[in-house]
Amino acid sequence: MSVTNEQPYLIEIGPVDELPQNTGKTVRVQGYEVALFKLSNGDVRAIENRCPHKGGVLAEGIVSGEYVFCPMHDQKISLSSGHVQPPDTGCVTTYPVVITDHKIYIDSRPLSKEVCE
Repeated sequence: MSVTNEQPYLIEIGPVDELPQNTGKTVRVQGYEVALFKLSNGDVRAIENRCPHKGGVLAEGIVSGEYVFCPMHDQKISLSSGHVQPPDTGCVTTYPVVITDHKIYIDSRPLSKEVCE
C-alpha cells in the first residue's frame, strides 16, 4: 500500500526499523496519546495509551505475544482487539497501522472506538 495525499487520516510516525521490539513507545496522534508496539513477529500495533482501570501508561507495560500487561495493576490487554482479558473487564481503543516504504503510519480513525465507548 502506498500513502497518498488523499489519505489525510494516515499520520506518519517514523521508520519501522527505529521502533524497538516488544517495547512500547508513546506517540501523539491528533492530541491523543497512543502506545505503539512492534511485536516479536514484526507486526506493529497501536492502542490507546491508558489502561481503562486506573489510567496506567500502557507503553510502559510488559509485552508478551499479542498482549501488554498494565504496569500498574497487571491487567492483560489484547494489542489486537483492545479488550482486557478476564477476569478483568474493559477495553482500550485500537488504531489501524499501515507500514509502507519502511515507515509506520497510524490511521487516526480508531478501529474499535465504538466498542470501547
